[in-house]
Amino acid sequence: MRSKVSFEFFPPHEPEQQARLLVAAQTLEALGPEYVSVTFGAGGSTRQRTRDTVLDLLGQTGLKAAPHISCMAEDQAGIIELLTTYQDHGVDRLVVLRGDRPSGGGRGVFSYAIDLVAFIRTHFGEAFEIEVACYPEHHPESDSPASDLAHFKAKVDAGASGAITQYFFNADAYFRFVDEARALGVDVPIVPGIMPITNYTRLARFSNTCGAEIPMWLSKRLSAWEADGDMDSLKAFGHDVVADLCQRLIEGGAPALHFYTLNQAKPSLALCEALGLAPTGLKASA
Repeated sequence: MRSKVSFEFFPPHEPEQQARLLVAAQTLEALGPEYVSVTFGAGGSTRQRTRDTVLDLLGQTGLKAAPHISCMAEDQAGIIELLTTYQDHGVDRLVVLRGDRPSGGGRGVFSYAIDLVAFIRTHFGEAFEIEVACYPEHHPESDSPASDLAHFKAKVDAGASGAITQYFFNADAYFRFVDEARALGVDVPIVPGIMPITNYTRLARFSNTCGAEIPMWLSKRLSAWEADGDMDSLKAFGHDVVADLCQRLIEGGAPALHFYTLNQAKPSLALCEALGLAPTGLKASA
């Protein structure tokens, strides 16, 4: 059976970016994704743009959209209003996160994703599938891997339907995390997050922020090619590395793959083609 896929987009700033996102979404739609998610900026900074992007995707494609919902910069009435709007437009899946705190500090009405999950279940029952985040390589703010795993289990116990991992490049970390979660009684799908490699500087910045490890053998090669301006070699090698990772995850029983697209179709489409997950002849234009 063909593996399920899903894709993540971020809300664009400008009309030109919005048009490119739509082309990318329409291209990836041909892969038959289970859904596409739309991110929510630090401190709720993209609340309106996230909403508008979700509604645009629903109105202009046949995709199912799953908005990110964050604890940051929200009040309870605002959350209920937003989720009611989504429900009225046929949204039936959410990605629920604590969210990045805004620069300068600050917090939302809820401190942790578990509180938001419980709030949504209280007010909307089973109206939404709820995805939460998990971290095979350990959340950078957690005290220990054990406490991190316990927090994940608590989110599932509060009502999460499934989980998407932070991206990683070590398949063993994912398989060990899944085994440890199952040993605690967590039985929801744990979907690996996949980050295509197209730019080393950007990848290193993301990884430093979220705590994802770039193995030294990979980092040295990518940084050398980028320093030499050989982006073709960097992208080709990065593609092979991530395709091999995905193949191992599929063979090891991962229930699906969730691609962080950065609003580009080509890298994710190329990976799906390499894995036999794309229709013959499909080509990316964005």
